[in-house]
Amino acid sequence: MSDARPWIYGTDHDDPDPCTPQPGHVYVQLVGGPLDGQLLDVTGYTLEERTEGGALLMSNHGAYGPGGRSDYEPRPGDPDRWDWQGDTP
Repeated sequence: MSDARPWIYGTDHDDPDPCTPQPGHVYVQLVGGPLDGQLLDVTGYTLEERTEGGALLMSNHGAYGPGGRSDYEPRPGDPDRWDWQGDTP
């Protein structure tokens, strides 16, 4: 990841500061694929969801273009990083 602050997935395009994590929130880093380096807010997730779950996240830059989704799963042994598994329509 570069020295730039990571973008937070799901922030609005016109958000004045889309790179500042909110106090009291929990984030995981997305690794690989079209959302590489972004942070995902998992504040409402249970510990089990954070370590065994995952997410299909909308991404305009994945293999299926606008409306496609990118699959991210927790990294075994490092639930603070979620690895890209591929894209789906």
